[in-house]
Amino acid sequence: MTRWGLIGASTIAKEWVIGAIRATGGEVVSVMSTSAERGKAYADEQGITKAVTSLDDLVNDPDVDAVYISTTNELHRDQALAAAKAGKHILCEKPLAMSLEDARAMVKAAKDAGVVMATNHHLRNAATHRAMREAIKAGRIGTPLAARVFHAVYLPPHLQGWRLDKPEAGGGVILDITVHDADTLRFILDDDPVEAIAFSQAGGMGKAGLEDAVMGVMRFRNGVIAQFHDGFTTKFAETGLELHGTEGSLIGRNVMTQRATGTVTLRDASGEHALPLDHKNLYETALSAFHAAVAGKGQPSAAGEDGVWSLATGLAVVEAARTGRTVRIETGY
Repeated sequence: MTRWGLIGASTIAKEWVIGAIRATGGEVVSVMSTSAERGKAYADEQGITKAVTSLDDLVNDPDVDAVYISTTNELHRDQALAAAKAGKHILCEKPLAMSLEDARAMVKAAKDAGVVMATNHHLRNAATHRAMREAIKAGRIGTPLAARVFHAVYLPPHLQGWRLDKPEAGGGVILDITVHDADTLRFILDDDPVEAIAFSQAGGMGKAGLEDAVMGVMRFRNGVIAQFHDGFTTKFAETGLELHGTEGSLIGRNVMTQRATGTVTLRDASGEHALPLDHKNLYETALSAFHAAVAGKGQPSAAGEDGVWSLATGLAVVEAARTGRTVRIETGY
């Protein structure tokens, strides 16, 4: 059994990750919050035995085998480095860090320490996206040519906070949502993006000059061009992802979501066909793979290197929106 310490008494841990850890055979034994009062209340509510206020106390706890980092983005690097130094396996939220240098340092520290490091990119665990990936590998749409991602949503009040008013914490829609688009497309296409161009928007939610919507295009190594629309401001939009090839199209609807839902339709010369989907909890799929990797039986669904790629793409989109130029996507690998 993998015993977990939570670095951050977060909403995502409460709503999704704690349950997924427990459902896949793990145990949550400790939570760290810089507020003793908040940490104790969170631990009591979630049935966690220990609440600590010090990172050192959590990562050096002999009862902790792995950590889940879900603090604000500017804190991830130092927390991951401390966990790796203490020999703990690491599941970190995206984006991994505020800079590529920091993200690469996190991945290297985990590798040097011989611990598993994963990025919590949940969308690649969706049955919809896995079905799309397999359909493309099977040649069902011929040669992929283009993609479209609709990931404009409404950010509910209880999640707004730092995402809309703290640029120093990596706020804004690009580092929060566009990184998911990048990872999902990399997974489905089994290819990497090489350049991006984008326009951002301030639609009234973002403060401190942070963008709350963005539209843009990425180009992949294989020539696929991918359009994306991400936002915090669209109350009535649905999400979707489309892949178009020389012999067919894959139409995904309501697929850019944390929930195990959505449909995928294959359109080709013979008509429309709904792809069979075995919907399962996305986070439980991720934690199953992580626990297996800790046991030496496979790899996490999204590795640390995948997190570096999505961060590199997000940073390129930020720069493209700022300058109006096409920006190369570089990971340093």
